[in-house]
Amino acid sequence: MTQTPAGVLLTGASGGIGAATALRLADSGVPVFAGYREHPEGVPDHRLVTPVPLDVTDVSSVRRAVGQVASAVGPHGLRAVINNAGLIVQGPLEVLPEASLRRQFDANTLGPVFVIQQTLPLIRLGHGRIVNVSAPTARIPVPFLAPIGASKAALASWSGALRGELAQWRIPVVLIEPDATRTAIFDNAAALGERDLASADTARVDLYRRQLAAIAQVAAKQRMVEPELVERVIAKAVTTSRPRRRYTAGRGARLFAMVSHLPAPMRERLVLAAMGLARAGREQAATA
Repeated sequence: MTQTPAGVLLTGASGGIGAATALRLADSGVPVFAGYREHPEGVPDHRLVTPVPLDVTDVSSVRRAVGQVASAVGPHGLRAVINNAGLIVQGPLEVLPEASLRRQFDANTLGPVFVIQQTLPLIRLGHGRIVNVSAPTARIPVPFLAPIGASKAALASWSGALRGELAQWRIPVVLIEPDATRTAIFDNAAALGERDLASADTARVDLYRRQLAAIAQVAAKQRMVEPELVERVIAKAVTTSRPRRRYTAGRGARLFAMVSHLPAPMRERLVLAAMGLARAGREQAATA
């Protein structure tokens, strides 16, 4: 088999941020092994992009995918692995089903670890790096977004620990915190959230109707960034000679970073106000 020079393994490459990142890296001359779970047609059609079946929640799938990549790169190894695949579970924590919570952590927290475990030999060969896509909610807990925030906070913690474990090989571990991005992930999250609420105890869900309506109003007005803004930041983290430990992408992500340094009571009041929950709480108390 003809071997490919050191490239990048990118998960979640069949749409949104992943597809945009794959195309940018390939256009700059970096071979990309584009992991996809179900929809290979979403992977960019480019001579330097190789679609690879990869379900990060399935260790056997990860092993097969990394074996395919290893055969292609040979002694060149990998210059980076980008853990981009993920999903969003949202809703009142009281009523979220077990299956959805497990799916959240399988995809966002355990999946990247499985990929890292299998690719580290190739990263060492290629003198490469690890790039993990996190979220601003990893810094600041946001009501009704507990699962996504907690899963990414765990990923951030593991990234920090891993950075120390890999220090002797000088392998950078980088976190990317993107702003809310115009991709299908939010539509998918909304659909999953509606399904979870429909299957939950109606009386318990009704306790949160006013808050959920307030959040829906805020979400409808939310300004999202385009995937191209985020993929530029990811590409920089992959190609720069001395990557930072953490990058933010978008004004909202930068705002989260600044607010995270405020005292907890002030930070929590700001979050409740921004989400429309402070007013919803007052209205509900007035009608109780």
